[in-house]
Amino acid sequence: FKLSQLAASLKNTEYIIFCGVHFMAETADILSAAHQKVILPNMEAGCSMADMAATDDVLDCWDDLQDILSSSGGITPITYMNSTAAIKALCGRNGGIVCTSTNAPATFKWAFEQSERILFLPDQHLGRNTALKLGIKLHEMLVWNPFLQLGGHTEASIHAAKVILWQGHCSVHTRFTITQIDEA
Repeated sequence: FKLSQLAASLKNTEYIIFCGVHFMAETADILSAAHQKVILPNMEAGCSMADMAATDDVLDCWDDLQDILSSSGGITPITYMNSTAAIKALCGRNGGIVCTSTNAPATFKWAFEQSERILFLPDQHLGRNTALKLGIKLHEMLVWNPFLQLGGHTEASIHAAKVILWQGHCSVHTRFTITQIDEA
């Protein structure tokens, strides 16, 4: 995000070459001026976590949640910066917000002023840890599995939840073991 802000602030720069992953280049493109062109040198550079929140799956989830919750306190979508532009746009169109890991607690507090529940995308771990930090209990959270009807939950459990976490995570983090961390 900081690199995208920096690139966009260089108003005399015509080309921004972003050596990162898709969502980073998309963010730079969103923040840059119309005359600036963002180039992603490696089109294969992706983020497994961002890719876990496929737009069509999230739209299906959002439609289900609107059908179930719109008349009972509603739900506000929050997406972590490490998500696609399409997911950021979905949140914006639906009264939600984009957060960083630093401002996640503030965005949760803001979202709870908007509605009774939060849908957090795509990093379930950041969402869970933020909710716990704010005093929300584990039994008040559920993880939405996009491959199951209603995310694998009943309407009653969805109504009871304060935070609905998308079933996403950073796959790179699963490669590290406790032994490797201790050795480092």
